[in-house]
Amino acid sequence: MRHVSWIIALVIGFSVGFFSRGALDGRGARPPAGGPMQRPARPVEDARAAYRVPVDDTPLRGSADALVTIVESSDFECPFCKRVGPTLKQLEEAYPGKLRFSFRHNPLPFHARALPAAIATEEARAQGGDAKFWAMHDKLFELAPALDDASIERAAQEVGLDVAKVKEAIASGKHKERIQRDQQLVQSVGAPATPSFFVNGRKIAGAQPLEAFRALVDEELKKAEALVQRGTPASQVYAKIMEGASPRPVFLPADPGQPAGAAPVAPSPAAPAPAALYRKVPLRPDDPARGPADAKLTVVLFSDFQCPFCGRVEPTLKQLEEAYPGQLRIVWKHQPLPMHSDAMPAALAAEAAREQGKFWQLHDKLFENQRALDAATVAGHAKAIGLDTRKFEQAVQSKKYESRIQEDMRLGSSVGANGTPTLFFNCRQVVGAQPLERMRAVADEELKKADALLKGAKPDARFYDRACDANVASAPAAPVPAAAQAPAPGPVQKVDVRPDDPVRGNPKAPVTIVLFSDFQCPFCARVGPTLDEVQRTYGDKVKVVWKHQPLPFHQQALPAAEAAEAAREQGKFWQMHDKLFASQRELSPDAFTRIAREIGLDSKKFQASVQSGKARARIQQDQQLAASVGAQGTPTMFVNGERVVGAVPFEQLKAVIDRQLAKR
Repeated sequence: MRHVSWIIALVIGFSVGFFSRGALDGRGARPPAGGPMQRPARPVEDARAAYRVPVDDTPLRGSADALVTIVESSDFECPFCKRVGPTLKQLEEAYPGKLRFSFRHNPLPFHARALPAAIATEEARAQGGDAKFWAMHDKLFELAPALDDASIERAAQEVGLDVAKVKEAIASGKHKERIQRDQQLVQSVGAPATPSFFVNGRKIAGAQPLEAFRALVDEELKKAEALVQRGTPASQVYAKIMEGASPRPVFLPADPGQPAGAAPVAPSPAAPAPAALYRKVPLRPDDPARGPADAKLTVVLFSDFQCPFCGRVEPTLKQLEEAYPGQLRIVWKHQPLPMHSDAMPAALAAEAAREQGKFWQLHDKLFENQRALDAATVAGHAKAIGLDTRKFEQAVQSKKYESRIQEDMRLGSSVGANGTPTLFFNCRQVVGAQPLERMRAVADEELKKADALLKGAKPDARFYDRACDANVASAPAAPVPAAAQAPAPGPVQKVDVRPDDPVRGNPKAPVTIVLFSDFQCPFCARVGPTLDEVQRTYGDKVKVVWKHQPLPFHQQALPAAEAAEAAREQGKFWQMHDKLFASQRELSPDAFTRIAREIGLDSKKFQASVQSGKARARIQQDQQLAASVGAQGTPTMFVNGERVVGAVPFEQLKAVIDRQLAKR
C-alpha cells in the first residue's frame, strides 16, 4: 500500500494548492451584460514572482557569499523528494561556490514516517550543527523508503550521533514545533506539496529535470551579479531580494479590466508559451491514436498509468480536443516508470486491449481507477468493456507486448521523455501536466505553423512527418542548451578496471564509461536506454564497463548481482543483465533460475555458483572501489574518470563524452 499512499499524497497536495486558492477571484461575479454565463478562469501563478522565504535559523550548506540561495521544502518519505536529490548534487557541482542551500520541513500527514525522520534530522542539527543535519538528511534519503525506527537509529549511528538522544527526541516530539513552523511558512506562499524549491525566492514545484533548475539559476545569477555591481555585498544579496518578495501567492491578472482588489498581488504580463524544443518522434502505424490521421496537430503523449501527474493531464487533453475539433490527434506512447510497481502491468493490459481494438476504453478505466491497478481489478475492467477475457489474460500473463512497451521506453529516453507525462506537439516538447492555458498557447503556435506549411491545402496522413521535419529543421542548432551543457569538469578519478570486468562495446574504445549500478535501483533501469543510445550514437568510440554497487536497502540487489556474476562465468553477463532489468519488479531466486534457463546457461553450474556465495568477495571489491571514488549512490558513471551522477539525460552524457573525445 505504500505506493498508494504517496499517490494520494501528491494528488491531495496539489489539490490543496490549486483549489484552496481556486475560485476566490471569480466568486459571485456577474457575466457581462448580454454575455453568456462563464465559469471563472482558474488563476495562473506568476512564474516570475519571488516569495519571502527567510533562511534565518535554517540548516545551510554553502558559502555565505553565494549569489543564489535555494530553499528546499521536502518530506523524507516522499519518493519525488528522493528522486530530485541527484539533480541537486549535479546543480551544486555545476555552480561551484555560487549556490547556498537551505532546508524547510514539510512532512505530509499521510506519510507516517516523514515526521519521525524530520525530527531525527533536527536532533542531528541540535547535536552537531548544520554539518550533522545535512549528513543525516543525505543518509535518510539514501535509506528511504525504509524509515522505520531501526533504520533511523542505524542512520544516526552511522553519522556519529547520540542514538539514545535521537530516540528520545522522536518519542517526545522534541522538535515538532519548529517543523510545524516550516510547514506553515511554505504553505503560506503556496507550496503545500513536496518537493518545492525557492531559487532566490522563485518557486519550482516538483522533481524537475536539471535543465529547469539551471535555467532559473542562470536567470537569478544575472540579477544577483547586477545587485553586487550596484553595491550590494554578496552576503546581503538574498536579504535584499527578500525585501521585495511576496509573503503570499502571486497570480497573473484574470483580465486587464477586472476591478481593483479582484486581481491578485503583483500583476504581470501574460505568461508566454514554454520555450520551444523539438525532437523527431517517429510513430508506428498501429500506435493507439485518437483523432483524424490527417490532423494538422499531432500530440504524442509519453505516459504512465500509475503516475498521478499523468492522471492530471488527461482532462486537459480532453479539453484540447474539444477546443480544436477535427484538428487534433492524440497518440499514446508507453513510459512506465520503474518506481511505479503497477505501471508496467497496466501497460501490458492496455496493449492486450489494443490487440482487441479497445485500447482507449481500457485506458479511460485505468485512469478513472488509478489507485486500484491490481490484476483482479484490471481484469474486471477488461470484462466490463467487453474484451475476450481469456485472450486478454493470455496476452497479459505471457507479457506478449513487453518488447513493444520497452521500444516506446527507449524512444522516450532518446527524445528526452524520461519523466511523465511528456508531450510532443508536432514534435515540440512540453514537459509535465501543464495547465490548459499553456497547452493552448503551444497548440495555437503549432497550428499557425501548420497552416503556413499547408498554404491553403488540406493535410494528408503524411502531414505529421512534414510538420515535424519542418520544426526540427528550423530549431536552433543546440535545441536543449541546459541539458546539453556538461557540468563543469570535476577532478578525474582513476577507476581501476579488471581484465574480466563485463564490457559492452569496443574494448579499445577511446572513451570508457565505468558504471556503478544496482539491479533493483529504478534509476539504474532508467539509465540503461540512455547508454544504449550512447552506443548507437558513438559506435566503436565508447565502451561501458559494469561495476556492482548493490545498495543495502534493496533486498534483491545483492542476489541479483550474484546471479549476474554466475552468468558472467559462463560468458553471458549482458544477457542476464538485460533480463534482470526487464524483470526488475519481480526479482527473486525463482526469477534468476528462470532467466538462467531462458538465456541458455548450464543450470547446475549456475545454481552451484550462486549457492556457494563465491562472487560476494568480487562484488564487495566493486563496492569498496565505489566508496573510494565517491560513487555512493546509483547509478554513478565515470566517463574517462569524470564523474556523472544519476540517470542524466542523453544530451548531458553526450556533452561529457564529446569533451573527452575532444581531448584525444
